[in-house]
Amino acid sequence: MKKPDPAAPASLPGTGLRHDAEARLRARQKKPRADAGGTKRKADPQRVFHELQVHQIELEMQNFELQESRNRMEVFVEKYTDLYDFAPVGYFSLDEQGRILEVNLTGATLLGVSRARLIKQRLSPLIAPANRPVFLAFLAQVFASPAKKICEVALMQAGGTSLWARFHGISALGNNGSKKWCRVTVADITAHKLANERVAASEIRYRRLFETAHDGVLLLDPDTRKITEANPFMTRLLGYTRDQLVGKELFEIGLLKDEADSQIMFRKLKRQHEVRYEDLPLESRDGRHQEVEVVANLYQENDRAVIQCNIRDITERKATEAALRASEARYRILFDSGPVAIYSCDGSGVIQNFNRRAAELWGRSPAVGITDERFCGSFKLFRPDGSFMPHKQCPMAMVVSGKMPGVCDGEVLIERTDGSRIIVIVNIRPLKNERGEITGAINCFYDITERKQVEAARHRIEVLAASNQKLEAEIVRRQAVEQSLKKSEQHQRELLSQSRLMQEQMRQLSRQVLQAQEAERKRISRELHDVIAQTLTGITLRLAGLKNEAGLTSKVFGRHLALTQRLVEKSVGIVHRFARELRPAVLDDLGLVPALLSFLKDFTAQTGVRTHLTAFAGVERLDATRRTTLYRVVQEALTNVARHAHASRVEVRIQKLTDGGLCMKIIDDGKSFSVEQTLVVTNGKRLGLLGMRERLEMVGGRFEIESAAGKGTTIIAQLPRGKPGG
Repeated sequence: MKKPDPAAPASLPGTGLRHDAEARLRARQKKPRADAGGTKRKADPQRVFHELQVHQIELEMQNFELQESRNRMEVFVEKYTDLYDFAPVGYFSLDEQGRILEVNLTGATLLGVSRARLIKQRLSPLIAPANRPVFLAFLAQVFASPAKKICEVALMQAGGTSLWARFHGISALGNNGSKKWCRVTVADITAHKLANERVAASEIRYRRLFETAHDGVLLLDPDTRKITEANPFMTRLLGYTRDQLVGKELFEIGLLKDEADSQIMFRKLKRQHEVRYEDLPLESRDGRHQEVEVVANLYQENDRAVIQCNIRDITERKATEAALRASEARYRILFDSGPVAIYSCDGSGVIQNFNRRAAELWGRSPAVGITDERFCGSFKLFRPDGSFMPHKQCPMAMVVSGKMPGVCDGEVLIERTDGSRIIVIVNIRPLKNERGEITGAINCFYDITERKQVEAARHRIEVLAASNQKLEAEIVRRQAVEQSLKKSEQHQRELLSQSRLMQEQMRQLSRQVLQAQEAERKRISRELHDVIAQTLTGITLRLAGLKNEAGLTSKVFGRHLALTQRLVEKSVGIVHRFARELRPAVLDDLGLVPALLSFLKDFTAQTGVRTHLTAFAGVERLDATRRTTLYRVVQEALTNVARHAHASRVEVRIQKLTDGGLCMKIIDDGKSFSVEQTLVVTNGKRLGLLGMRERLEMVGGRFEIESAAGKGTTIIAQLPRGKPGG
C-alpha cells in the first residue's frame, strides 16, 4: 500500500475525509477531467474508477492516522510505566483474597522481594502478625464500599527488618461489572511514625517539666493579655486554683501594680521578645508576701504567638543574700581587725587582698592588683640565717608555683622601709579550683619578734643562773642590748623592763638558794653535833668502860656489848637517813618507782599520813635528770604537806600523755591556800614551791598548783616527751 503524503493535512471522518481524498486525487491527475458532453457509457467506468481511487486514498489516510495513534499510545504507555514503576509509593493490585496481581518496583523494594516472586502471592504473610487483623479488616472494607479506605500496618521485610506503611485502597470494577480486585498504594511512614513518637515523647517531657517545675509558669495570649495556662507550682505560689488563674491578667493576681504597668510590659515584650524583672513583690491569696523574679518570653507556637512567664520565688534567696552580706560584713570586720596578718595572691602572685595587720607588719600598704607587687608586700625579705631572699623565692612564690604543697610555721625575716626588721611565722595554703589547679594562695602570718626576744632573754637568764661569775658580764651585755633596744619600738622597752624584773627575781632566788644551802648545812651540822657526836661519844665511853671492866662476868659484859652495838646501829641509821635525804641510793640503783615507794613508806611512818602511788612502767625510761626532778618534786611537796596541809591522805599519780609526755599529780585532802599570794617570793618564805617550779622548767617541764576550799591541793608537774636515758 502506498503511503500518504506526510505534508497533506489530516482529514476528519465522514465528508471531511472524502473531501480531502478528492482533493488529493485531483492533485495527482495531471490531465483535466473529461467534458460533460461525453457519452454515458464512457462516463460510468470513469466515475467508478474515481470512487475507487477516492476510497483508496481514504484508507491510506485512515491507516496513517492509526499508525500515529499507536505511536502516541506507545509513548503514553512508556511514560505510564515509568511513572508506575518509579513512583515514590508502592502500587499494588489485589484480589479479594489479598493476592498480589500487579506491583510496581517501589512496592517490591518496600517489601525487599523481587516483583516476579510477589505476583500471585498473598500480601498478608508480609504484614507483621500483630497488624494482620487490621489489614484483613481494611481489605474487607475496600471491597465492601466504593469509598477510599486507609490503614497503617507494619510490613516485614525480607532481611528481618520492619517498616511502618500507610495503605490507601479503593475497589475497581471488572469487565463484567463485578468487584474482583482493588488498587492499593503503600507509602513508607516509618520516619513519620518516629517523628510522631518523638513529638509525643517531647510533649510528655514538656508536660512533666511544666507540671513538676519548681518555678511558676504562666502562658498568656498576647492579644488579650490573659492567662491561658498555669502550672501547679504557680497555683501553690499564689494560693489560687488553675481555673481561678485562667482568664485573668497579671495585675489582677498581684504580679504587676496595675493595668498600665501590664500594658507597658506587653508593649516592651512585643518589641524585645523578652522582659525580665529581677525583684518584684508578690502577695499571695492568703496575704503572704514574697519576692519573685519574672522572665517573660514571646515566641511562636504553630504560627500562633504565645507569651511564657517564668516566676521564681526568690524570697529565701533574698534572705540568704542578706545573711551573706551580713556575714561578709562580719568577716570583713574580723579580717581587718584580727590580730593575725592575712593576705592572698592569685595564680601569678599578684596581691589581691590584705588586712590592716598585714600592712602594719609590712610597714607599707602595697597597691592591690598591680603586677609589680608579687608574692609579698614587704620591702625586703631575709631567711632565718640572715641571707637575702628575693620575692620570687619566698614561701608564697613556692606554693603558688606548686613547688611546695604548703608552708606550716615557716620563719621569715621582714625588713621595713624604715630599716626595722621583724621575725614572722608564715602559714600558707594553696587555693585550687574544682580541677585541682592552683589559682592562688593565702598567707596567715604573725609577729614573733617579741617572743624571740623573750626567748633570747630567758636563755640569757638561764646562763646567769648557771654561772654567777658571768653575771656582771651578762648584765653589762644586757645593758648594751638595752641601749640598742631603746632605738626600737615600745614593746622592746617593755621587754627590757621584764628582763630586769626577772634578773632581780633571779638574784633573790640565788640569795634564797644560798640561804637555804646555809640553813641545810646548819641543820646537818647540828644533827651531827647533837646526835652523831653524842652517840659516838657514848660509844667511846662505853668502849672505855668495857676496857676497865674487862674482869666482869661474860653475862654482864655481853649486856654492855649489846648496848654498845645498839648505839653503833643507831649511828648507822642516822647516817643512812642523812644519806637518803641528800641523795637516795635506791633512786640510782632501782629506779624512780622503788625510790618513791620507799620515801612514801618512810613519810607515812614519820607523819602518820596515808599515801598511795600510781605509775606506769614507762616512767623508768626517763633519763636520770628527769627522774631526779620528779623525785625532788614529790619530796618537796610531801614536806610542805607535813608542814602546812594537815592532810590525812596523799595520792601520787604518774600518767602518760597522748603526745608522749607525762603528767604527775600530787593530791592531798588538807587545807587550801591562795596560790597567787603564795608564789610571790618577796618575803623569801616560799622557796619550796619556787624550787619545784625551777626544777621543772630547767628540764622543759611545766608546774601548776590548784587549791580550793574543801578540795585540798593538787600539784601538777608535766614533762614533755624526751629521749629515754639510762
